[in-house]
Amino acid sequence: MDAIVTGLLAYGMSGKLFHAPFLSTNPHFKFKAIVERHEKKASERYPNLISYNHTYELLNDKEIELVVINTPSYTHYQLAKEAMEAGKHVLLEKPAAATSEEVKRLFDISKETGKKLMIYQNRRYDSEFLSVKEVIESGRLGELVEVHFRYDRYRLGIGPKVFKESSGYPANGLMYDLGPHMLDQAFVLFGKPLSYDKVTGIHRPNSQVNDYFHFRLAYPNGLNVFLTGSLLVAERLESSVVNGTIGSFIKGRTDVQEAQLIAEMLPTDPAYGVEAPGSEGKLVIMGADNQKETFMIPSAKANYNDIFDAVYHTVRHNALFPVSEEHIAWQIEMLEA
Repeated sequence: MDAIVTGLLAYGMSGKLFHAPFLSTNPHFKFKAIVERHEKKASERYPNLISYNHTYELLNDKEIELVVINTPSYTHYQLAKEAMEAGKHVLLEKPAAATSEEVKRLFDISKETGKKLMIYQNRRYDSEFLSVKEVIESGRLGELVEVHFRYDRYRLGIGPKVFKESSGYPANGLMYDLGPHMLDQAFVLFGKPLSYDKVTGIHRPNSQVNDYFHFRLAYPNGLNVFLTGSLLVAERLESSVVNGTIGSFIKGRTDVQEAQLIAEMLPTDPAYGVEAPGSEGKLVIMGADNQKETFMIPSAKANYNDIFDAVYHTVRHNALFPVSEEHIAWQIEMLEA
């Protein structure tokens, strides 16, 4: 009886992989309804699910308490506003909005309506990031000097999602797509930077939006954190490199959750979130005589269910949601700068 009655606004890739499998298996949720405007496919896997044709139908369902907004980014502000004003708690995919003004208004509406606004930053729960966090917090690297996080892809052609590829839509381009993940991870580890600078680029033929971005975040004691995303990297570099005064840690982007979910593995499977042998991170420590000692660090077990558990405790027990309003405000400020 304590389960949160939940509706999902779309059944595209994110709905199929990152939401429905968790809402349907996590006992804290009753996955009641979905919006499918065109093809009705969700019932093939979830036969008891109600499929609405329009968003307003789901928002008018009095039983639904929580709405997961996983629609195109340019719709996030308006749909989150409508959902909270309809008396629903909201789990909103990144980016939360296109501008700082919109984000502030959404959190104001949350306070006015008494409905929770929670931003879905699932990459906090990747095995790579959890492993990096664990090594940094262990102190084994000494005082940190520089940190590099990269998200490399190779996609020369213009993608089919117009809202990501057209300058006519807000919150477009690679920076608004991947930047929220990378900035969020930096804030979790290091907090708000003292200063930052940013470079963006458009390199693909006929592209209207950025396909490259690079942030440098400056922190106390001379620590620099570099965040880079590109759609034109033919040979991917290591995605996490952390250098300190007495050691380095290197980890590749080897989280298995997305591949497992594509293969229809359920989050309840014991193998879910467990990386295969051979994908360990490399920790290199320098001894007093400059001799290197190398350790292979097994990856942390990852589970996106952790963010859904946090949603439950926020809604039912008024717990603080781990993705804070402050973090989202910093993020959008830096994306729109």
